Amino acid sequence: MSRSKPILILSAVLALSGCGGPGPDADIPEAEEAEETSKDIGEHVVHFSAQSTDQVSADIARAYDIVRSKNRAMLIVSVVGKSSGETVPAAIDVRATNLTGQLKNVAIRRVDDQEAIYYIGETPVANRETLIFDLDITPEGMPSSFAVRFKRQFYTD
Repeated sequence: MSRSKPILILSAVLALSGCGGPGPDADIPEAEEAEETSKDIGEHVVHFSAQSTDQVSADIARAYDIVRSKNRAMLIVSVVGKSSGETVPAAIDVRATNLTGQLKNVAIRRVDDQEAIYYIGETPVANRETLIFDLDITPEGMPSSFAVRFKRQFYTD
């Protein structure tokens, strides 16, 4: 018994030593870049995010009238003034399409949370559906709008 234990341990060590990963000549894939979450638009920075609404806590969903579901996507946008560092009001138009070109209705609404301003919109999504969000943003007091485009894939299963 005592003699078989060291042999068993040595066998395990030798077997695991072959699990050291790819050799020096192996092709190692590049990591994908992190998805963009903000864009500089001159005097302002736009912060944006999209996620399934089931990731929102029940308390937050109740407070902001968000329908929690793994089959609903939520878009969150805020516009921050560079000089003040504070969120500013903005006119925001959203156009969302999936990869087949189907237009998704995203009605965006303003949420005032203490001293911060957010814009929230929701739309149904299917498993592995990728949405392309085209935002047209005009910060209050600015003479023209700015375009922001990003895409996100949603997993519902």
